[in-house]
Amino acid sequence: QVQLVESGGGLVQPGGSLRLSCAASGFTVAYYGIGWFRQAPGKEREGVSLISHTDGSTIYADSVKGRFTISRDNAKNTVYLQMNGLKPEDTAVYYCARRVPYGLDFSPYNYDYWGQGTQVTVSS
Repeated sequence: QVQLVESGGGLVQPGGSLRLSCAASGFTVAYYGIGWFRQAPGKEREGVSLISHTDGSTIYADSVKGRFTISRDNAKNTVYLQMNGLKPEDTAVYYCARRVPYGLDFSPYNYDYWGQGTQVTVSS
């Protein structure tokens, strides 16, 4: 049974950092692209970052470039999102999702399994 479980969210002050984890089961992250998305209240879900399974290529939304870093630990079957320099506009529920092979994009139609999400709140 394919499952994705996010963790690591919480309340952080502006400028702070958090590391989100996406623990996978029922499949191997080394063989699939994994993306991070977020959804703020009243807004559409948006793609944040993606790591490819083929060569480790990564993409980032313009709003997080230079602040967020995606990585993968194949031994732990987990994908991480390191978030630095957090801003109030980063407040959202963050989801990880498995991308169907192959490609590098944030179209939600290309993701077949989603986690339940973890809340990130950036506030002083």
